[in-house]
Amino acid sequence: MPDKTKKIYHALVEGAQAGLTDKALYQHVVEECRKATSKKIVKASLLALSDPDLKDSNILHTIYALAIKHRLDPSSMDDIDEPDTVAIKAPKKGKRSSRKAVGDQVSTY
Repeated sequence: MPDKTKKIYHALVEGAQAGLTDKALYQHVVEECRKATSKKIVKASLLALSDPDLKDSNILHTIYALAIKHRLDPSSMDDIDEPDTVAIKAPKKGKRSSRKAVGDQVSTY
């Protein structure tokens, strides 16, 4: 697990254990981790939800609610994060081969 995600995870759990919810919990995480984006918070939330050591249903519910809110938030699409995909350049246009492609052949039957 990357260190950034681990730090966000700990801030999430600490805030939820302190009784913070919704905006207050989000603000706590952002104050603890300046570079926390909605995407990173959702990843850390899923990590917390899968942690077998977290058994308090109130904490799990709070973290779940925050993850869902930020996962469905359309403004979270604007988060600047590491690129997940690499841009692929289109092939250059050049002279077309004089040979016919397989699909271009005409049947003489």
